[in-house]
Amino acid sequence: MLKQSLARVRKGYGKKLVSIHAWNAWLVLFLAISGLMLLGAFWREWLGEGRVWLKWGHTLAGLALLAPVIYYLLLAAKHWKRLKGKTAQKANVITVLTLLFGWIVSGIVLWQYKAFGPRAANAALLAHDLFTWIGLPIIIYHSITRTRWLKEPDKRSIRPEQETKDTAVSNGTEKGLQHPQPIYTRRGFLKAAVGAGLAVTLGPTFVRWMGRSLQLPSAGESTVANANRLLPDPIPLPQSSPPIGGGAEGHFRIYTVTDIPSFDNSNWFFKVDGLVDNKLSWNWEQFVKLQREVQVSDFHCITGWSVYKNTWEGIPLAKLMDMADVQSTATSVKFYSGDGVYTDSLTLEQARMDDVLVAVMHDGKPISNELGGPVRLIVPQMYAYKSVKWLNRIELIEGDHVGYWEQRGYDVDAWLPGKEKI
Repeated sequence: MLKQSLARVRKGYGKKLVSIHAWNAWLVLFLAISGLMLLGAFWREWLGEGRVWLKWGHTLAGLALLAPVIYYLLLAAKHWKRLKGKTAQKANVITVLTLLFGWIVSGIVLWQYKAFGPRAANAALLAHDLFTWIGLPIIIYHSITRTRWLKEPDKRSIRPEQETKDTAVSNGTEKGLQHPQPIYTRRGFLKAAVGAGLAVTLGPTFVRWMGRSLQLPSAGESTVANANRLLPDPIPLPQSSPPIGGGAEGHFRIYTVTDIPSFDNSNWFFKVDGLVDNKLSWNWEQFVKLQREVQVSDFHCITGWSVYKNTWEGIPLAKLMDMADVQSTATSVKFYSGDGVYTDSLTLEQARMDDVLVAVMHDGKPISNELGGPVRLIVPQMYAYKSVKWLNRIELIEGDHVGYWEQRGYDVDAWLPGKEKI
């Protein structure tokens, strides 16, 4: 009876571990796929509004990952006793739990980015990426192999001594102790080969990501490619070359909702219209002759990354509005992207903030098309989705305008933490 009871306990315990590993595997797999889709430029364009829903699904799955972790912790004491003397298996458990907690904590910081602020979000994004690059192969391999390991103990590559003894006792013989299993099976060899192949394939990409994240010179942190063909090049002011900010610190991640457009002198224009008494229009040759100013400011994306100490050169938005002579009925400023899709807006008061800039140069060089050039809006006190790329039209309107991402779930309130709301 005692042996039967112990067998039932072990069986129930095994089923619980199988359930934990199965849920872990499915959740991590979904998080991996959705995370890559949220990051990839192609998927960002293809998903459109669905990206917001996918982001919420990713967040909820991350929170759901707490359930199997907590469930395991309730069984941890019993599991830890069974791992007595098995140092490698203990290390494996600690590694997996560390990865899971790292993902969850960094994910919560990114989810609640406004509460924690840009600095914390930057660190969380770096940690989240690092845990993903290092931990994703480990956690998926662990979850899948341990689920099979628990379901089919006779097929394990390494059979724990205690299990062998239990099997021998239940059979009334000690024969199981006379035939230890080989360390590697054919299945184990194939898994190791696949793992090595992944390491070789993904390794260079990981090195590039690490270099960019840590700002290593060898990572090729150079000027972004520029497909624009606009002449003449704007001549930088003395404060821009060399940049008074000392050079941008950080790495821009290229996000877009369309294909990245490029421009030349034949298809580029800039105009200010709407509720103004003096409608303005320039071609490129005329626009680069406008008097520019220089500012140093930080650039914060809602997804958690930042680029610090940018030296931007351009025309203050307030000056363009004064040149256009804004009518008294205007209450908002609507911004149009040259991609033909993206729009956003500021209130009239927000648009007149001293640091809102229609930028033409970054760190003494023309803004590349990948970074939103030749001209982009810079709103340093707000998250970057307000800093419209490929800006080519400013319209003064009456009432409000709901921008591209605001229509798709982003907050109309884009202020950085601690900034005064106007």
